[in-house]
Amino acid sequence: MTLPVSRRQMLARTGTGLGLLGLAALAERSAAAPASAAPANPLAPRVAHFPAKAKHVIHLFMNGGPSQVDTFDPKPELTKRHGEKIDLNTGRSKGALMKSPFSFKKYGQAGIDVSELFPEVGGCIDDICVIRSMHTNVPNHEPGLLLMTCGHNQATRPSMGSWLTYGLGTENQNLPGFVVLCPGKPVVGPALWNSGFLPGVFQGCHIQNLDPKKVIDHIRNTDVSSGTQREQLDLLNQLNGLHKERRANDDQLDARIQSLEIAYRMQTEATDAFDLAKEPAKLRDRYGKGYFADACLTARRLVERGVRMVQVFYGGGQPWDDHGEVEKGHRTKAKDTDKAAAALLRDLKDKGLLDETLVLWGGEFGRTPTSEGQNGRDHNSKGFTVWMAGGGIKGGMTYGSTDEFGCAAVDKKVHVHDLHATILHLMGLDHEKLTYRYSGRDFRLTDVSGTVVKDILA
Repeated sequence: MTLPVSRRQMLARTGTGLGLLGLAALAERSAAAPASAAPANPLAPRVAHFPAKAKHVIHLFMNGGPSQVDTFDPKPELTKRHGEKIDLNTGRSKGALMKSPFSFKKYGQAGIDVSELFPEVGGCIDDICVIRSMHTNVPNHEPGLLLMTCGHNQATRPSMGSWLTYGLGTENQNLPGFVVLCPGKPVVGPALWNSGFLPGVFQGCHIQNLDPKKVIDHIRNTDVSSGTQREQLDLLNQLNGLHKERRANDDQLDARIQSLEIAYRMQTEATDAFDLAKEPAKLRDRYGKGYFADACLTARRLVERGVRMVQVFYGGGQPWDDHGEVEKGHRTKAKDTDKAAAALLRDLKDKGLLDETLVLWGGEFGRTPTSEGQNGRDHNSKGFTVWMAGGGIKGGMTYGSTDEFGCAAVDKKVHVHDLHATILHLMGLDHEKLTYRYSGRDFRLTDVSGTVVKDILA
């Protein structure tokens, strides 16, 4: 059992590190300042560059690469010329053209084509903008994942969630500003939600287990009272403050100080935010069962409580990576995600949150319209689909297009940098002004390019 540590005991234990001068300075400061004095909070809400249309982002990440021609980008010519050998210069599979094994149906007032895989999402299409002209740099998972989440295909760059919390802070100081709901770890793991060269306090909080009693280890302190914890933390903050004065611009120390504060505050709200049993049984049934369904409902509960960004990964590996058996594989994954994604949109709308919450669905790239082996599809970065809803997005529309086979974006092309620039714009941030000075130059999420896609803005 851990006994409460008195102020005198704490000073005694840390005295050798501070030295007599440090203890004297702490004593003088304690006499002049209240015990609750703490470092400035880098997660406090900040004023945006201009009025925002969205306050939160939920990124439904279909890691592995869903096939655009089997989901939201039907190609009649592909069906017509099924089996023909055509070199589409994908740099990947050299197989024959392979028609989609799925039928498409028109949904919504605009009659937008959606695959039979997504009937529930199709029912929400009037709130959705389908971008059919996405493209990215390389058709490999690791750089593709990094580019989609961090704006660069090399590791150690800050993730989009880190940039958002760096630029805007977060509304709820009792929860992390950036939460990642992902069972296990994708190929690149924590690099997808890291803070890179930004201060560590902006790193994503990775949650693997959604059980409210296990979601965060050691969240409950059963040994000391909240008041005693507060006294101990105040003392630690004062000691760390003295330590920090001698080590200017120590980001790791800043991150540790803020992590202690967040951990203390999370005791009051974290377990409640993840307790899905507090939701009506009928609503939980709408989302379905499984990690992804629970994560989508949790994402709504988190943004409802002011969390700035939530990423929801489907699976921990590369589940949409169907190099073989694309019909069987995509049908299984769609069954796991369609109901939950649609329930999330409807739930946000019912609670008046969709207008201020931007929802993004998609993977790191798409797949070839040609076959790999008998009935699989290879990676394709030249043309693929994502969709967006809520948060200032014009619903009930498609934007851009790929060629007649669905291989490469040809009209109104949207690069990942353009997508990120648009997301930042909707959050009230100018992507060219949201910068951080590091290693002698100014860095930003969109690297040295990116254009806001204004035609999709409401």
